[in-house]
Amino acid sequence: MKDFGSAVILAGGYSTRMGFDKQLIMINERRLFDSLYEILSPVFDHLMVSTYHPEYYTEADVEIVDDIFPHKGPLSGLHSALTHAKSRYVYAIACDMPIFNYDYIDYLKQEIVKTEPDACVTQKGDWIEPFHAFYSTSCLPLFEEILTRDKTSVCNAVRQTNLLKIPEEKALEFTPDWSLFMNLNTPDILETYLNNLR
Repeated sequence: MKDFGSAVILAGGYSTRMGFDKQLIMINERRLFDSLYEILSPVFDHLMVSTYHPEYYTEADVEIVDDIFPHKGPLSGLHSALTHAKSRYVYAIACDMPIFNYDYIDYLKQEIVKTEPDACVTQKGDWIEPFHAFYSTSCLPLFEEILTRDKTSVCNAVRQTNLLKIPEEKALEFTPDWSLFMNLNTPDILETYLNNLR
């Protein structure tokens, strides 16, 4: 199995803070997912979507992955994506993240090859960023065991792996305003983002 090639867009949340399904976010009269698809396709030849609404993606060349442990949050989506992976590492992004950085992806890959961790995430203070991150299929037994016990925090799960943490100061070289890790998860955040585009 090759090291890289699979990526997953996690879109299985309930969007309770947004008030409508974040999978349907529109930016400049275009669905955010369609932009993510175009951005990811040149880098990853196997794209997956973790969703409870496969009907949203009938026209996209993506693999829909169903949760093996339904309704248990992003960790369940990651677990399912790793189960279907066609590469050792799976890149994970959320469906409400509009910013992408090819150079940062390349940097993460270079660092992963050096030490072959179970996961590679970015750290800011005590916080671990669970997206714009890579997860190895070696995480599967641990994630399954945690999900079986109804524990669903991605960050807590990842801290139990052989984890490569990219320090904040390094990540700031690629995203000085930290916008790479922004989620459009409330109406106010979405409105501010759209206003800044005008």
